[in-house]
Amino acid sequence: MSLIFPIDAKLKDGSPVQLVLADERDVEPLRDLYRIIVEEGNSYPHDRFPEQDDFMDYWFRGKSTVAAYVPDRTGAAGMVGAFYLKPNWPGRAGHVANAGFIVAPGWRNKGLGQLLGETMLAYAKQLGYRGVIFNLVFSENVVARRLWDKLGFKELGSIPGAVRKNDGAYQDAMILFRSLIER
Repeated sequence: MSLIFPIDAKLKDGSPVQLVLADERDVEPLRDLYRIIVEEGNSYPHDRFPEQDDFMDYWFRGKSTVAAYVPDRTGAAGMVGAFYLKPNWPGRAGHVANAGFIVAPGWRNKGLGQLLGETMLAYAKQLGYRGVIFNLVFSENVVARRLWDKLGFKELGSIPGAVRKNDGAYQDAMILFRSLIER
């Protein structure tokens, strides 16, 4: 199956959502959403919000970025989630992808994360990737770990004390992998 963006879908509660390939129009809404995620401190390594150039490197340059929008009561679309997809390594290992995901707090537990994850896997395969690795899944991010398990990711190992939390304590990070090769 070949993905063609934009993709119109529905969440578990029937809310319409549209997934688009992000471009310059999506930079500011994504910055606004990412700022919330960084401040939460539960899923990304940044300890402060990145400057514009670093943000563009992290989310756009050398990556395919997909944004999720839902219409509000006025019909205007608001960004509620996103993911990026990129090679994890260069050259001979460039066929293994890495991805990062965000979901707005008010849109969690509605199936958006699963929709984004399933879309990323299909898109990664379409782009020719043979597998996807997550290098830094916070051990205490149980919801994300449960989702990745449901989508077929396997835990390769853990990195003890890899992440400093907002309270100064440390938590482990997990390395997860999923093959995209039919067996």
